[in-house]
Amino acid sequence: MARPVVGIIGNHYLIGDEYPVHASGTMNSAAIAHVAGAVPMIVPSHPDYVSVEDLVEICDGFLFTGGRPNVHPEEYGEAETEAHGTFDRDRDAVALPLIRALVARGQPFMGVCRGFQEVNVAMGGTLYPEIRDLPGRMNHRMPPDGTLEEKFALRHTVRFTQDGPFHRVLGAEEVMTNTLHGQGIKTAGPRVIVDGYAPDGTPEAIYIKDAPGFTLSVQWHPEYRAGEDPVSKPLFEAFGAALQAWANGKVPQVLKFA
Repeated sequence: MARPVVGIIGNHYLIGDEYPVHASGTMNSAAIAHVAGAVPMIVPSHPDYVSVEDLVEICDGFLFTGGRPNVHPEEYGEAETEAHGTFDRDRDAVALPLIRALVARGQPFMGVCRGFQEVNVAMGGTLYPEIRDLPGRMNHRMPPDGTLEEKFALRHTVRFTQDGPFHRVLGAEEVMTNTLHGQGIKTAGPRVIVDGYAPDGTPEAIYIKDAPGFTLSVQWHPEYRAGEDPVSKPLFEAFGAALQAWANGKVPQVLKFA
């Protein structure tokens, strides 16, 4: 049986500050291939190269990855400021309509970090430009120094709704996660259900109400050591089950939550 195909939304990147590429971290591909059991395929996130119509036919599901550029605030009705950082309008133009199409089709996807924020914006939500500037919030950004292991170290808990989808999938109401983001959800979109929070009140886990397919998305980075981490592994395995169900012609109703 052929494995499902997952489109991994790539980021614009310059090699040597001059050669443009679309790229994605190898840990994303590893999580999809080794834990979700699917074929990873990097999607060039530029509307001149791909269309939503083509992508939903080629791929069984999608992983909306993290990335340094942020969703442009014009996408949620706010003005650009210095605090919003850098942007990738081409990725915005591909990812946001693609998310809406996937929700409508019941086609599985998972959002991670920027991807988590894209899901909220695509569904009508807004973002804070800098979480650490808010009263009572911790600094969720990547530590500036240290090894890769230190940057991706577990740094805070996330508590889920009892008997909600994340509790059911992960088998725990509270887990430890890494944290490597500056922005975060300000207002959740009308159908965006926040199912998990950091201790400081920052939304960390969401899904889309009444969506017929897999829509679980997280603010942290579960792709790091996805095959070993007790939180990441069941999350990607559940995504993999949804992908296989879609590839077999069945919408994964088991992951539909009111």
